[in-house]
Amino acid sequence: MVSFSAHWPDSTLMQGWMAGLPDSARPVLEQACQWVRDHYREDETPGGESLLEHSAELVLILASLRSDLETRAAALLLCLPEYRGRGPDPLHKAFGTDVGKLLQGTHALLRLGKVAREINQSGPRDQVDQREMLRKMLLAMAADLRIVLIRLASRLQTLRWHARTKTPCDRDLAAETLDLYAPLANRLGVWQIKWEMEDLAFRFLEPDRYREIAGKLEEKRVEREEFIRASVDKLRNLLNQAGIEATISGRPKHIYSIWNKMRNKAIDFSKLYDLRALRVIVSDERACYAVLGLVHEHWTPIVEEFDDYIARPKPNGYRSLHTVIQDVQGRAFEVQIRTRAMHEFAEHGMAAHWRYKEAGPKGGQVAAADPYSRQLAWMRQLLEWQTEADSVRTSPDKDSGTLSDRIYVLSPQARVIELPRGATPVDFAYHLHTDLGHRCRGAKVDGVMVPLQTRLETGQTVEVLTTKAGGPSRDWLNPQLGYLASNRARSKVRAWFNAIELQQRIVQGHSLVDKELQRLGKTAVNQEQLAQQLGFARADDLYVAVAKDDFSLRHLDAVFNPAQPARTDHQQIMLAQALKYQEKAESAGSGGTGILVEGVSSLLTQLARCCRPAPPDEIGGFVTRGRGVSVHRTVCPSFRQLSERHPERVIDVSWGQAKEALYPVDVVVHAHDRSALLRDLSEAFSRLRLNVIGVNTHSKGSLAHMQFTVQVADAEDLAGAMRALSEVQGVLDVQRR
Repeated sequence: MVSFSAHWPDSTLMQGWMAGLPDSARPVLEQACQWVRDHYREDETPGGESLLEHSAELVLILASLRSDLETRAAALLLCLPEYRGRGPDPLHKAFGTDVGKLLQGTHALLRLGKVAREINQSGPRDQVDQREMLRKMLLAMAADLRIVLIRLASRLQTLRWHARTKTPCDRDLAAETLDLYAPLANRLGVWQIKWEMEDLAFRFLEPDRYREIAGKLEEKRVEREEFIRASVDKLRNLLNQAGIEATISGRPKHIYSIWNKMRNKAIDFSKLYDLRALRVIVSDERACYAVLGLVHEHWTPIVEEFDDYIARPKPNGYRSLHTVIQDVQGRAFEVQIRTRAMHEFAEHGMAAHWRYKEAGPKGGQVAAADPYSRQLAWMRQLLEWQTEADSVRTSPDKDSGTLSDRIYVLSPQARVIELPRGATPVDFAYHLHTDLGHRCRGAKVDGVMVPLQTRLETGQTVEVLTTKAGGPSRDWLNPQLGYLASNRARSKVRAWFNAIELQQRIVQGHSLVDKELQRLGKTAVNQEQLAQQLGFARADDLYVAVAKDDFSLRHLDAVFNPAQPARTDHQQIMLAQALKYQEKAESAGSGGTGILVEGVSSLLTQLARCCRPAPPDEIGGFVTRGRGVSVHRTVCPSFRQLSERHPERVIDVSWGQAKEALYPVDVVVHAHDRSALLRDLSEAFSRLRLNVIGVNTHSKGSLAHMQFTVQVADAEDLAGAMRALSEVQGVLDVQRR
């Protein structure tokens, strides 16, 4: 227990806080202590730990991680009440913006921690997804990732306190540690925190198993220590004789990792070879293999237990030699051999080796595949910079240091929702459910009513207020009004109004067809069959065409009075409709396709989407009902089928000379799936100045299948695009659909 007095802290505690810092940092910590003495109240954490003790021990943990002065000062000031008054926070003025922002961000994460434990248990897959979203949310809330480091250290201190005082620990807190904070510490490379967190959380979640494994370790402790001492002496003598300088030590095994190995490999405690283990640290890789040779020469190796992680590093970058050997009595033990640099990496993660692995000698620029990875990289860089130059202060780059394009908000049920930056409560509602978005009429953010145009921020809790019935407002589609930021929500609003408009047209067209059939005295006719007879798939399609004035009701006479010459020439009827369609298109300002219909005074047409013809493809025309002349490639299977069923509607067409005409074609790409593949393919189109108007992608296993709709002027443009795409790394095949 930290004793609090006018002379707090004592010299020993202050010395621990100052570890690794220059003497010039001491006044800042002393000033923070004075603030604590002046403003501290006898507050406790939710578990019952004194906040003063928590903060004091937290600073010691951060000092062991080589954190900077500002991080330690902010951690010490956490024991003070959070400032909720109006105006600027006085701590910002007293300690600077850097410390103030660290405090503000850490308080926000502490509040998030309380909400996170309320995540609904809706299924294993959903739990995994939500844990990952929470990890991203933690990072997104921390503009400076030292805030996350403080949060991790704070959780570790909470677990330590429960263990030391034997105060019962909330199982949800222990489970959250294993699910959220330990994996996050692992990703950040702060592995000494990860391992201790896992052992303590496991101790509270599975006390019987923990005691069982700890007991077995204790039973063999004396024997193991004597065995390790003798093995170390023998190996040290061998290395001295060979002239190899090395540091040799016994390696402790973490209880949680022992249990994990027993569980994952389904093996008994007695079959674990690495409970007795030595670690040998040498100067370079050549010495690693020299030590391995000596070890295998004087002990018997178990061949199947040898792993060369120097030649074949683990995916996370870990490098070392692992071998299991036996002495003359058949007692097996593990030996790990590594260089000093490899050892620093294994103990402290990417933070200890940032300058060797991901940046130049001064830190350099972060170069990761996505914002989330770049933010993790920034954290590792931040931890390393403190050891390189305490006097140099650097802040994260705007693009690489934050998840700039996403936000993470909470539903009232504590479900984490990922949205684009700038999203509003309406975007949030549509993300949860389409019907919820349609009926959205208001919103509360953190319990306060807000306008629907309010831009949400990471960490906020959003509640949607709805009406029992109704639909969206057309104002939501106006970008100037700022109701929607996501394309997903916009498409759902448009779909609502398109459905309404379609239904209105169906009703209108149905009424017009009924009136025309009454005039012709054909009210008993089956309108579904009539629509199919006129070339429509169903009656609703006929009604829509009539309502849009794309199909003239006078052509119903051709069905009921086939003897009239003017109405038996199907091609003339269809061409007349096509001309009418073209007049409407021109009046609406739509451009032409550059195709001439022979004998019909240069009628402009529409290109078929099934085969997307472009010059100089051989083409043919098919006169449709109500939609003009559809132009296909002559090799198009759909065109062949239509020609066989309705040869009288086939018409000759040819390429005209439309100025600056562009034609959409579909290009299909098959490639090995990898990071940034879509970006590289898009850059290929950009270099050729080709406009991509549609993209459809999906992945299966390790393969990616992509279809691009790109506008080209002729076959030369298309060939150039296909050549450029085939040269992109990982592309297996490029073809026109």
